[in-house]
Amino acid sequence: MGKLKIGIIGGGGIAQAAHIANYKKHADRVELVAIADVNEQTLKYNAEAHGFAHTFTDYNDMFAQVELDAVSVCTPNKFHAPAAIAALRAGCHVLCEKPPAMTAAEAVEMELAAEASGKILAYGFNNRYKGRAQYIKRFIDNGEIGDIYAGRVTAMRRNGIPGGVFVNKELQGGGPLIDIGVHMLDLALWYMNFPKPVQVMGATYRELGTKPFETVPTPWDYRNYTVEDLAMGMIRFENGATLLIESSFIVHMPNHTNNTVLLHGTKGGCDFKTGAVFQNKFGTVVDITAPKLPDPDSHQLQLEAFIDALEGKGEMLSTPRQGVIVQQILEALYRSAETGEAVNV
Repeated sequence: MGKLKIGIIGGGGIAQAAHIANYKKHADRVELVAIADVNEQTLKYNAEAHGFAHTFTDYNDMFAQVELDAVSVCTPNKFHAPAAIAALRAGCHVLCEKPPAMTAAEAVEMELAAEASGKILAYGFNNRYKGRAQYIKRFIDNGEIGDIYAGRVTAMRRNGIPGGVFVNKELQGGGPLIDIGVHMLDLALWYMNFPKPVQVMGATYRELGTKPFETVPTPWDYRNYTVEDLAMGMIRFENGATLLIESSFIVHMPNHTNNTVLLHGTKGGCDFKTGAVFQNKFGTVVDITAPKLPDPDSHQLQLEAFIDALEGKGEMLSTPRQGVIVQQILEALYRSAETGEAVNV
């Protein structure tokens, strides 16, 4: 089997740090052949820095002119669905950055395109590959937590407004909820074996991002800040379980960041942030923590898993159907925030 021919759609920061850099670690198995980006300076940089033989300002031209086995989609959220669908229809496997899309309907279209093509479609939910995530998942899968019936998803930053497109609702679909909250939401759903959501209540706030703050380290366009600062919500599932969710770019709180999934089960609980499991045993409360958990580069492990899957040596942890469920919940939370009413999924 020859080297897998890889293309990149969107050559910005996440493409360079999480995808291109990790593909290059497997130069004996993959070849970075082509890259597409609307910005010609970005194309020029990537060609010079990473040796792409072919550059395109339109990914459709890339598919028409270059034979590829797989692509990474690393564009702003608005372009995830059209780029991934075009790639699948061109006969390419796809690793698409999170979130899956802008809407649940788009995520369904992506799922259908993957089914029709027979190609892999996986999403960039790299937190599943973290050492703590895997450790807790083994406890859950072995019945140590029991039936998970409630929990909290937290992805909070005190002064963490990102720059660039991340404050542009038209390009991203939202702010912290769809950008960083989606990571912890996906992790919780993975732990819970993706129960069917039935009702969502959400609220969003834009109180601080439209004001200049010297405490925020990253420059951002506060005059054109169109996403939420803070999102709050509750998700109810068909099996009776519930999740609370909160996510912020900027909010007045004691810690600079707080990213975790805290779950409550019939036999125990767990906390992703600390990698701890909580139980009642032998007449007392017990906290189970490992002295040292592996902390590998989760993006690297995800790319290695993708390459393995392309070679028929394994499967990706995420599936197109799971992407649809994540997107349904995100969309319902934002719709509830807009209407002030609970939304049935």
